[in-house]
Amino acid sequence: MQYFDFRSDTTTHPTEKMRQAMASAKVGDDVYGEDPTVNALEEKAARMLGKERGLFVTSGTMGNLVAVMAHCARGEEAIMGRQGHTFLHEAGGVSVLGGVVIHTVPNQADGTIALQDLEAALRNPEDAHEPISKLVILENTQNACGGVPISLEYTRSAADFARKHKLLLHLDGARIFNASVALGKSASELAAPADSVTFCLSKGLCAPVGSVLCGNADFIHKAHRLRKILGGGMRQAGIIAAAGIVALDEMVERLAEDHLRAAALAEGIRGIPQIRLAKNSPQTNMVFFRLDENVRLSTPEFLAAMKQEGVLLMDSSPGEYRMVTHHGISDEAVECAVKAFRKVIG
Repeated sequence: MQYFDFRSDTTTHPTEKMRQAMASAKVGDDVYGEDPTVNALEEKAARMLGKERGLFVTSGTMGNLVAVMAHCARGEEAIMGRQGHTFLHEAGGVSVLGGVVIHTVPNQADGTIALQDLEAALRNPEDAHEPISKLVILENTQNACGGVPISLEYTRSAADFARKHKLLLHLDGARIFNASVALGKSASELAAPADSVTFCLSKGLCAPVGSVLCGNADFIHKAHRLRKILGGGMRQAGIIAAAGIVALDEMVERLAEDHLRAAALAEGIRGIPQIRLAKNSPQTNMVFFRLDENVRLSTPEFLAAMKQEGVLLMDSSPGEYRMVTHHGISDEAVECAVKAFRKVIG
């Protein structure tokens, strides 16, 4: 049976051009810095994000972990939103492996963190009872708040706050190119206020593996050593980096199609009385929704019934569901999903 997979934009498959590029990639030993394709990807990524250098890593989780460990010493503290991916979905790695304390504060409905909440979270560096505040982490787009793009103006204000208080700013830009397309700003503009930024090649950009961490030369030099410590030093990694180059060349502008299909999906859902949209979505490629209390289907029953109709989706929190559009989701897939909703809910 054919399934339309709306669970995540991580379920994308590499394009034919990516497969060809991977098959013919020039390679070397990247641990020695000798893989020409990895080097080309890192240079391209750094240019596109407006940073001095880039570092190819296995995943967004590794990119964020390496960034936090490069910025913070053991026992220092990073402040971030309670809905942040690094806090919710990265297995506590910054604390388990980096010894970094995470201090969470509320995310606003628009995905931002109120500056007064950041200020209230600051520690007293003269008090030996408290960890030292060192880093602020933002996420753009903010996944758990509805895939919302975070404005450049807000990021600048958060960066100004950080510098005023001698903190650093890391941007988890897993989907920063979705934010770029939605806001009409370049990725380099959105990342400019941050000291470091990581983005995923393996989500909406369709590459099979990898993320890139970007920052200044000293930061990336330190991050390179940390990548090795964490087991992320790959050898002939140009085979997978080649797909990342194609992703950056060809898959960024087409993200607008995903946003349009998310809007079409949301419009179809609006026509079904038993479903209501959540989190002011869609704003990029994510649609969140809840079922009416009258719908007598448990979460497993609902997901199984939709799968029976050829539509895969996921629950994002109790009573809430998420659907994500991506390169593998066509207009036909959106139409099929709306029909499936009507059949399963009706």
